[in-house]
Amino acid sequence: SSGINAEWPLRPGAWQRRSYVQGQLVGTQRQYFYYIDHQGMLFLDDARIKNFTSCFKEKKFLRFFLSRVRLNRSANAHDWPFVSRCGSEMNFIRCDDLPVVYQTLVRGDGGRWDLSWGDENGLMRVEFEPSSVAMCRETGRVYHPAPDLHGGVGLIRSKLAIEISSKFMFESEASCQPTGIDWQGQLHELHHDVLKLLPGLPALGRHSESE
Repeated sequence: SSGINAEWPLRPGAWQRRSYVQGQLVGTQRQYFYYIDHQGMLFLDDARIKNFTSCFKEKKFLRFFLSRVRLNRSANAHDWPFVSRCGSEMNFIRCDDLPVVYQTLVRGDGGRWDLSWGDENGLMRVEFEPSSVAMCRETGRVYHPAPDLHGGVGLIRSKLAIEISSKFMFESEASCQPTGIDWQGQLHELHHDVLKLLPGLPALGRHSESE
């Protein structure tokens, strides 16, 4: 087990300091601490280097872990906004933005398009709804609905967001908020409803320049 005094920005300009030990026992509960970046990669929170070589890649573990992500309703929710329970173990999670990060578009049933999260090969999927895509005006990040159990909204990672946003339609060249998307030759009006969920969810890095 390793111990760490962890510092990170919880809000712009606000810094907190917390201590933990991976695998610490609190009462009868064994606790571990994780981090999900804005590309959707999962790490042990105290990993000194966070890149593709150090992230978790085993599909069975990722499916098990990510499918159990829920909002943290306990007292330490400010520091660890999400959790993933594994029997008597509790995995606490902080994120650069959100725990659901869509990584790629994959073909679904009947030729439809699905957004994939967990990995790039369709490990977990939701049906892609073009009219439900929304871009945050302040950050330029792009979002799409996610399963309600995971907060109802997911981030579309930057590489895929660039591809999707190239289909956006704007009322004028001066407008910074898209009003529609031209998807496979069909124009869909954007309603931006998913953005209404963001103020109610933790935003560890939503306002950062981490891209």
